[in-house]
Amino acid sequence: MQPAKVKYSIKYKLILLSVVVAVPFLVMVLYLLYALHNYSGAYDAIVGNLTVANSYNLNFKEEMDESLYKLVVGFVTFDTVGDDGSLVDPYEHLNRLRGEFGDLMSITTDIESRARLQILLRNINTLEDRVDDIRTNLETDVGYDVNIEMLDNNIYILTELIQDNIQSYIYYQTKSMEYLTNQLNVKVHSFTVFCGVLLVLLLFMVATLIVMFVTDIIRPIKELCGVTERVAEGDFSVRAEVETQDEVAVLADSVNLMTESLEGLVSKIKEDERKMRKADLRLLQEQINPHFLYNTLDTIVWLIEGNDSDKAVNMVMSLSEFFRLVLSKGKEYITIQEEELHIKSYLEIQQVRYRDILEYEIQIDPGLYQYQILKLTLQPLVENSLYHGIKYKRAKGRITVTGQMEGEQIRLRVADDGVGMEEEDLRKLQKEIEKPCKETEKGFGLANVNERIRMNFGAEYGMKIDSYKGQGTCVEIVIPAVPYAAEKESSPPEFEIPRSGIMEEKWCFVKDLTV
Repeated sequence: MQPAKVKYSIKYKLILLSVVVAVPFLVMVLYLLYALHNYSGAYDAIVGNLTVANSYNLNFKEEMDESLYKLVVGFVTFDTVGDDGSLVDPYEHLNRLRGEFGDLMSITTDIESRARLQILLRNINTLEDRVDDIRTNLETDVGYDVNIEMLDNNIYILTELIQDNIQSYIYYQTKSMEYLTNQLNVKVHSFTVFCGVLLVLLLFMVATLIVMFVTDIIRPIKELCGVTERVAEGDFSVRAEVETQDEVAVLADSVNLMTESLEGLVSKIKEDERKMRKADLRLLQEQINPHFLYNTLDTIVWLIEGNDSDKAVNMVMSLSEFFRLVLSKGKEYITIQEEELHIKSYLEIQQVRYRDILEYEIQIDPGLYQYQILKLTLQPLVENSLYHGIKYKRAKGRITVTGQMEGEQIRLRVADDGVGMEEEDLRKLQKEIEKPCKETEKGFGLANVNERIRMNFGAEYGMKIDSYKGQGTCVEIVIPAVPYAAEKESSPPEFEIPRSGIMEEKWCFVKDLTV
């Protein structure tokens, strides 16, 4: 399987989403700024025009009338009128006025305002002609009365007309400003409605695109998470099917390759475990404490030499039954009844050897006999009670084995009234049996039993130990109530890889099954 190549990366998708979201809003903002800029330019132009017009509207008539009157009465001449700070040179004043309003004419767009400016410029030219007439009269010594009459009948009327034209221009410019403001309000209202509708459409479009983009990113991730969860549960046949061409697809291909490798590895581990299970089971059967066999045979010889053949025969039969159940035709599971016979044979043999200190009692509910149990579950516990409980008591002691059904569980107890343990020693032993038996420093037999139960039935089952110094020890085993199936005789149950992951788990068998 070739890993997928990244064609459309997640980074590319996120950038594209950002562009799609940002561009419409950016266009709308730019349009708004452009509209405001145009309005601001038009508004500034009108304000500038009004400023120019107002500067002449206030003083033009008074300055022109006063300056021309003093020229007519001879107070000043045309050559010296500009020297007086309170007067203006009529020609300079008219040229400045013509220039200012000529500039306004070039930038004014309003029709009424332009008409007023045209009239104003014609009146300026006419006024300049009348000023020329007065200057000619003054140079030719025409009578004073003629010039005064010209002032009254021409000059003052023309300056009045010019001032009226200026005021009319200001009026129409003010109306233009008002019209512009109304247009702006209309445009603002229309633009607001347009922006509102556009915003709703954009939000809908953006939300749709976001959902599409996010779904395109999240969906394969969720699918990949589902695959990894199933792999974590032990299903190595599952494969991730991601059709995108981004980093998730590359990751999915990597997960598929890893899962494929794990599937092959698990199959190999299962096969190896089946082979090791058979070998370990045979090894376990061979690792029963040889001292027990030697001591039993010595006891049988001693009984025969003492002419106590009946006890010797009983011991031989018990020993035979003990090893028959140990072998159990290679089975890993036996019935609870067979396990009871096993520990009974063991205790009968040990009672002959330790007749002065050992008593035992087995009270397992017969209703449990047809339920299954792992072989060699109770015998190590009974052996532990004898060698580490009763034997060190140096007085007669009792081992009691009980079993009863509780709901869907079977609870078995092996209790003794031996020496017991200190609280600190008990805590250490409880910690030890929770470890894999290959990691334990003591309590190998108990750890082995506990680990086998958990491996075969689950972590919720296992062993619990209670002990009190001078009172004794009680070991409790909890297993599920599973009826014994005859087909189990042919082969042990298939090893199952734990759901939490793949880990190497091997039984730990030691020469001595006691603590």
